[in-house]
Amino acid sequence: MIPRFLALLAACAFSLQAPAQPYPSKPIKIVVGFPPGGSGDFLTRLIADEMQKALGVAVIADNRPGAGGNIAFENVAKSAADGYTVLNAPHPAVNLALYKNPGYAEKDFVPVTKIATGPCVIVVNNSVPINNLRELIAYAKANPGKLFNASAGFGSAPHLAAVLFQSVAGIQFTQVQYKGGGPAAQSVLAGDTQIAFSTAPTVMGFVRAGRLRPLGVTMKKGSPSVPGIPGSEEAGLPDYEYTFWFGLFVPAGTPVPVVRRLHEAAVKSLAKPEMRDRIAIQGMDPSPRCARRSRCRAWIRRLRLRPKPSRPTSGPRRRRWSA
Repeated sequence: MIPRFLALLAACAFSLQAPAQPYPSKPIKIVVGFPPGGSGDFLTRLIADEMQKALGVAVIADNRPGAGGNIAFENVAKSAADGYTVLNAPHPAVNLALYKNPGYAEKDFVPVTKIATGPCVIVVNNSVPINNLRELIAYAKANPGKLFNASAGFGSAPHLAAVLFQSVAGIQFTQVQYKGGGPAAQSVLAGDTQIAFSTAPTVMGFVRAGRLRPLGVTMKKGSPSVPGIPGSEEAGLPDYEYTFWFGLFVPAGTPVPVVRRLHEAAVKSLAKPEMRDRIAIQGMDPSPRCARRSRCRAWIRRLRLRPKPSRPTSGPRRRRWSA
């Protein structure tokens, strides 16, 4: 009995003295809250493929769609803060303002870097008798609620872009929520819905193939990343503009050297000309940020949306938004 006890003590002493494994030493997963076919999935798989070359381990995309991205947010917030579970998402402040008790808080995340920024593209089914944004506004005013807008989920970038457009243009769509941009685009293609405010990677392939008709982009003067599609000023809406971004986050408490290692791998990947071209072809701009944690916090402070409460409702909370 005594020899066995001594052997156990020796094993414990050795484990305490053994150096920690260098990071990373096993596969990393990047969680995204949307299904295949949308911009979140596209960017996740693209950055994962490149980061694994820089990190020397497998980096895997993990799709966890639903609840406007809340399932993915909660999954990562409750994961070990060891750098092996990463989130690709917009800033959590958006969902925290829209949903009551989503299962996580802003303090549960540390930003690593932005990945890309872009506008939404407003598209319609080819059978819809609308060819530009002016005609869209006129039709919607004459037929309130008769245009069904396919959204990527409550609180998603396409949903917020459409709601802001309604407010500025003084029109009303009937909102139809899907679990992501891919299913939403498929519904417009099938004619189940007539219009969508979609992230560019979701629909540009269909636009180029002539399967969806683009009406405009959610920027004042159009976007160089989506050439040939007019902006909101041409429709007489100079006050309308909406862009979105995706970025990498890790659970709070992740060691600073690990956050820095992930940041360096992501920025190195995004600096490659072929990587930038692949993102640009899909209508977005690579936009790495946050070289240091202090800069990350400053970036988040600038970009955080400050919600102003309106009348409470059951389920997701409705808010008036100011940037």
